[in-house]
Amino acid sequence: MTPDLASPVALPTGDVPAEPPPTLLESLTCPADLRSLDHAQLVTLAAQIRGFLVDKVCATGGHLGVNLGVVELTIALHRVFDSPRDVLVFDTGHQAYVHKILTGRRAGFDGLRQADAMSGYPCRAESVHDWVENSHASTALSYADGIAKALQLQGHSDRRVVAVVGDGALTGGLAWEGLNNLSADSGPGRPVIVVLNDNGRSYSPTIGGLARHLGTLRDRYRRKAAPSTQPRASWPHVPETVFEHLGLAYVGPVDGHDIPALETRLRHAQSLNKPVVVHAVTSKGRGYQPAENDDADRMHGIDILDPATGRPAAPGKPTWTSVFGEAITQIGAKRPDVVCVTAAMLQPVGLRTFAARFPCRVFDVGIAEQHAVSSAAGLAMGGLHPVVCVYATFLNRAFDQVLMDVALHRLPVTFVLDRAGITGPDGASHHGMWDTSILSVVPGVRVAAPRDPASLRQLLHEAVDDPAGPTVIRFPKAAAGPDIPAVARMDGLDILHRSAAMPLDVLLVAAGVMAGPCLEAAALLQHRGIGVTVVDPSWIIPVNPALVHLAARHRLVLTVEDACRTGGMGSLLAGACADAAITIPVRTLGLPRAFIQQGGRGDLLSRHGLTAEQIAAVAATGLPDTHPGPWAPRPST
Repeated sequence: MTPDLASPVALPTGDVPAEPPPTLLESLTCPADLRSLDHAQLVTLAAQIRGFLVDKVCATGGHLGVNLGVVELTIALHRVFDSPRDVLVFDTGHQAYVHKILTGRRAGFDGLRQADAMSGYPCRAESVHDWVENSHASTALSYADGIAKALQLQGHSDRRVVAVVGDGALTGGLAWEGLNNLSADSGPGRPVIVVLNDNGRSYSPTIGGLARHLGTLRDRYRRKAAPSTQPRASWPHVPETVFEHLGLAYVGPVDGHDIPALETRLRHAQSLNKPVVVHAVTSKGRGYQPAENDDADRMHGIDILDPATGRPAAPGKPTWTSVFGEAITQIGAKRPDVVCVTAAMLQPVGLRTFAARFPCRVFDVGIAEQHAVSSAAGLAMGGLHPVVCVYATFLNRAFDQVLMDVALHRLPVTFVLDRAGITGPDGASHHGMWDTSILSVVPGVRVAAPRDPASLRQLLHEAVDDPAGPTVIRFPKAAAGPDIPAVARMDGLDILHRSAAMPLDVLLVAAGVMAGPCLEAAALLQHRGIGVTVVDPSWIIPVNPALVHLAARHRLVLTVEDACRTGGMGSLLAGACADAAITIPVRTLGLPRAFIQQGGRGDLLSRHGLTAEQIAAVAATGLPDTHPGPWAPRPST
């Protein structure tokens, strides 16, 4: 008998089972879905988000610890406020992973921080829920002030502006400029909610008087929350908060992992219809034991790890940062006048060993680059030699201080710029590509770009031994080594290669780590019968006069730098040759005057013409009697 086709037919044993139903996290499509969940579901959702973050961020690298700490806070924000009608701004943007998950971008985490994929920071091109692409700290309150004024002037008084600000970000002066202006008009009609995400840290524990003040407020919260046999009348008196003294309303502290309590406080703040600070106390790295046990920075930013152990699958190679850390510690042992200054990045810039050995000679000033530079000027005036250690991109924030507080006074301050050039997955805001362009206009500054660990050590010694003015050392975020020996040294220039018994056709001028690709390009050119000299000037700003004389002896000069071409080493050399009436063509290879998105360092360098094959092709094109290619790597013999 033929079975009824409309009737269900049992599958034979062994067939593929039905897919399991979606998890609560997988079922969410937009923030509005959160508002139908009960408390038990919200607890489950928070646990699922944490598991998702650990799995995905350990697979790609990224900012883990801070996002584990804001899960409940971000859920509460999206349940209370109506994004994007209500404006959410995160300071800094690396704490926005949960926001991305809840606004429909969960699938993008497989490509987190990779080329042509999802950014590790808020990104306006990704979602209408991302208002600003803030990835430098202390900016959100100024954004919020401006957006709130714009909404008020246009009659949108029912729209809220929410700035989620870490306690670390409040150590930056710009944050206080924002607070000062928000408090200037703190009456009804400008509903700005400042959510203070207080986890007691940026990378390291937050420093300074503000940290102590927030600690007092947290202690008050803990005393109220905990049962005590001590009469409350005997508790220490807690004064008004600094925020209230500025004229802002203050709500809290509140447990940043208690969603109902957070919602209650946020709704109260919303009802005030004026600028208010909601103080939420959170735990960085919450729910992931390896992060909670990481005393250094609670796994703030990680590379690819095994999520089960929180450790890399293979030991890492020595980095430029670690080489610098060893070198500055050795210098510190011999030079008691050498002190180090950093802006809330003690470990990321390699100062952990120096700080352990010389704790009184390290000054972590918080996320305050302007203060770091001016304070370093004072240290130099007082007879010390300060070494200011920051990421290259963050020196942008202190240009005026470098120019007017250090260079104008010809003070011996050394700046060590980590993450110079293409950094890779953190994208446009973190590529350290602007420093040489900016510093090239500063009178008296000297900028060095080491090509290998040995030259980093040597140039660092030369920098701290220079009493005449400011010096700068720049190096990338990358593995360091091996050393590249010079075949000759001429008037401060390291000659890395010179074609034997061949004409002086091309001079390749390599800035720092571009020495490796330039040497490979020289081999390709020489194989085609083109004579090549490769020179490393070491100190790339100002132009060494000997480099101008060397340029005049060649038919073509090609400069190669991992920095913006505009105003960089190549531009300066071209200008110096023109001033000397040298007509030899000078061509420059480097990064464009553009915002370069995230990707692998090698891939991005290739995209912008900085591989050996691309260098060789440009050099050959510049010689009119030479065929330009194709430029495949030379076969090994």
